[in-house]
Amino acid sequence: MVSIREIPAGSKPLKRAYVALMLWFVGRAIQAAAQADAVVREEFANLPGGFTFSLGVLPRGPAMIVGKDEGGRVRYKGWQTAGMKIDLQMKIKNLEGAILMFTFQESTAVATARNRLIVDGEVPAACAIVRVLDRVEVYLLPKIIAKLAVKRYPEWPWDEKLINRIRIYAGAVLGL
Repeated sequence: MVSIREIPAGSKPLKRAYVALMLWFVGRAIQAAAQADAVVREEFANLPGGFTFSLGVLPRGPAMIVGKDEGGRVRYKGWQTAGMKIDLQMKIKNLEGAILMFTFQESTAVATARNRLIVDGEVPAACAIVRVLDRVEVYLLPKIIAKLAVKRYPEWPWDEKLINRIRIYAGAVLGL
């Protein structure tokens, strides 16, 4: 019998770092959008008190955790899920699927249809979080890229979008 040497898969540190940076920034942008945008605020208001969700990449991360605190404010809670009560876990099956989503080659809806996303939790809450993610992506990305990232690009007044975009970027960068 011939012995075959097993070659381990590469760790892809640059891709992992890019996805980790994107998850960090999107998590903080969700926190800022919950203060700046009435629709995002309403989506979170309809979720139960103390609701926490995570979006991560299998098998070893990275991840982001966002939840409501005791006062009902939306907070980015970091990336380590150990010891946290997570109500909704959304996991991208592999790093390559995460790269497709976070380089905006594939929308969340398409990724779900192609079975790249695992959801552990209630479906209505998952739908609300996907709507929040889509709305935040529209604020963060230029229109030409955002059209690729979301199912339908909304028609908003340009002044409302510009003001909220500035507030969300400032909140995400400064942690407000």
